[in-house]
Amino acid sequence: MYALEIKDLKKTYSNKVEALKGIDLNVSKGDFFALLGPNGAGKSTVIGIISSLVNKSSGHVKVCGIDIDENFSLAKSKLGVVNQEFNFSQFEKVIDIIVTQAGYYGVDYKTAVERAEKYLKKLGLWDKRNDQARMLSGGQKRRIMIIKAMIHEPELLILDEPTAGVDIELRRSLWDFLLEINQQGTTIILTTHYLEEAENLCRNIAIIDGGDIIENTSMNSLLKQIDDQVFIVETEKVVPKDFSLPGYPVQDISENKFSVILKKNKNLNDLFKAQELEDLNVKNIRNQTNRLEELFVKLTSKNE
Repeated sequence: MYALEIKDLKKTYSNKVEALKGIDLNVSKGDFFALLGPNGAGKSTVIGIISSLVNKSSGHVKVCGIDIDENFSLAKSKLGVVNQEFNFSQFEKVIDIIVTQAGYYGVDYKTAVERAEKYLKKLGLWDKRNDQARMLSGGQKRRIMIIKAMIHEPELLILDEPTAGVDIELRRSLWDFLLEINQQGTTIILTTHYLEEAENLCRNIAIIDGGDIIENTSMNSLLKQIDDQVFIVETEKVVPKDFSLPGYPVQDISENKFSVILKKNKNLNDLFKAQELEDLNVKNIRNQTNRLEELFVKLTSKNE
């Protein structure tokens, strides 16, 4: 069974703008799935329809096998959504926000308190439980949003830009938490503008652009479409101006750094073994750009 099934989903607004042009999408149970696209592509419209905030023009949506038109209350009990905007009272205590949210899903008070404690501790907010939400940082409020969505322990969790405006350290702690709950069986759908986030976390991916799904495949299969990769090499020794690597085009040579192009048919491990690199005492090798970002730009600019 799929955690999410979307069939021929369309949304046309009154000004005849087609936000969705009839998309099909299946997300398997237990998957960690990326739904990506540029601004205005249709991602938020899809999420809005799934969570009943937007009315579809036509098509079908099932959450964990339950048609949202036939039994939305039951479908909603299987679903947790983390929206971009904060949707809780800034003057309530953190613990009250979470326990109240649990009540909307029929979770009894004792269980709600136990779960609130569990998730607040996991996300480093237990010591803030009696603070008013307005006293928290943006990153802490993001974590409240995630706990709110998780408090009834849904089978499917949809995260719409969950780390927007969050510092790198907090983003990585959130990644660890999401990977943990995914490994425990929660299906996760992630939208993000941090494409390295999607590449690191997600096993499968769909890219939506102009209301259409233009890619729907595994992350590994998508990344194999990349022809060339550019790596930046940092060295301890000064790089000679005429430095070269047989089989690997070198460019942008500076005192202790240069770029090298890795063709699709070349192996990165072979590059590491090159004697010329050993002679320079390499300190670091990193991608010049995120691989998924490079491919994403290529695919969506094609559609334009």
